[in-house]
Amino acid sequence: MRLNLAKLFDFKSLGDPRGNLVALESELDIPIAIKRVYYIFGTISGVARGFHAHKKLQQIAICVSGSCTVLLDDGVIKEEVNLASPEQGVLIDRMIWHEMYDFSEDCVLLVLADEYYDEADYIRDYESFREVIKL
Repeated sequence: MRLNLAKLFDFKSLGDPRGNLVALESELDIPIAIKRVYYIFGTISGVARGFHAHKKLQQIAICVSGSCTVLLDDGVIKEEVNLASPEQGVLIDRMIWHEMYDFSEDCVLLVLADEYYDEADYIRDYESFREVIKL
């Protein structure tokens, strides 16, 4: 599948009869320097998360357990990405409106961010987002 808004990354899984391991190194396996890590879990069925864009922040989202759907929206193109493997992540770039939904009961969505939390970096209203990107 060709993505217009985000880039998918396939991570090398190292495994043997004891299990599997994926190691991610900042700016080597992923294109960003990691300054913040957070994860979403225990999401109630039917609930959606996100509903914002970032002015500067870039993130890699990885579903380390279960699955979810990520909607990416640049104001013109809307694209859904299904994350269902701990061996794959998606880059959520700056100025991309994003929403996450269809969380499986066992979903753990890990997010690696290239900036520390800064509320001023968020655009939380879709119409404001469209104004900022001049649509």
